[in-house]
Amino acid sequence: MTANDFTMQNEMRRAFAMLSGKWKLEIMWLLHQRVHRFGELRKAIPGITQHMLTAQLRELEADGLVTRTVFAEVPPRVDYAMTAKAYALRPTMDALTTWWTEHGSPGS
Repeated sequence: MTANDFTMQNEMRRAFAMLSGKWKLEIMWLLHQRVHRFGELRKAIPGITQHMLTAQLRELEADGLVTRTVFAEVPPRVDYAMTAKAYALRPTMDALTTWWTEHGSPGS
């Protein structure tokens, strides 16, 4: 087998790499609900630093999962939203929600 051969394991590794990170799934969950400003995301995610939120958003943007829109206002406003590519993860997010509802509480 060569390095260019398709394997589902390699493809899943690439998918997991796009979504891995301590905060990425939480960011995606919030953006799944609506468009957020940077400050709103920071307030909604306890424990995340400004530096880490910036880094995670940049990675999500580079992977085509999040868009960043800058408005020429004073003070500047920046909105973050999910892309169509990221919205395709909705069935996965719904499945995780269902799984958590059934198995997430202690004693489940």
